[in-house]
Amino acid sequence: MEHLQYPNESEGYRIARNRLLEEEIKLRAQIEAVAARRRALPLGGEVPWDYVFERIGDNLMPQKVRMSELFGPHDTMILYSFMYGPERDSPCSGCTHLLDGIDGAARHLTQRAAFHVVAKSPIARLMALARERGWQHMSLLSTAGNCYDGDYFGDTTKLSKAMRLQHSVPVGKNWDETIFNVFKKRNGKIHHFWGSEMAFARPVPGQHHRAGDMADPLWNLLDMTPEGRGETWFPEVEY
Repeated sequence: MEHLQYPNESEGYRIARNRLLEEEIKLRAQIEAVAARRRALPLGGEVPWDYVFERIGDNLMPQKVRMSELFGPHDTMILYSFMYGPERDSPCSGCTHLLDGIDGAARHLTQRAAFHVVAKSPIARLMALARERGWQHMSLLSTAGNCYDGDYFGDTTKLSKAMRLQHSVPVGKNWDETIFNVFKKRNGKIHHFWGSEMAFARPVPGQHHRAGDMADPLWNLLDMTPEGRGETWFPEVEY
């Protein structure tokens, strides 16, 4: 197999790089295989409620909208739970940097599937943040007043006792969580299809519990560098 060669690279560098390239090719195949298995999943459970969310309408006033109306022309919808409840003085910095990256992709994504960001804060507060961040392409919805967050693990309220222990949620305490959930509309009914559950899975020694890296340009770009992500660095809302 022929490989690229950069100016003045050593033979040792090229040998090591070629070996790494082989592993990268294997990883690509594994990612594609996992994605194929994800697409082959049977439909999950039927959504128990036609949840009512709040959004800003075309008249720039808050309006109620049902989950069934959020699909638009599509049969598939992605909802991202954003950790920015009314009890938070500022949004989760991890969620915020992720959404900074996703906003530009949203106008392309919505050619294939509906996409909305949901959070517990009132819609006016969410829109104020969107203006501050310069988000232009994402649809933001408030879940204030519905039970979507608990049902689909955008918060910790419906974790089992064992899951609360595993996830270090103290008795009597709850908080909002970040998770992607995908829904499919078929024959007039809405079904859950997939959720980014790895964040709630049994901890694996030596692995971080993160679950949304595949959608995160920041971490993927840093993984290309010799310094990597760093052991302690984490993005902030403001610098």
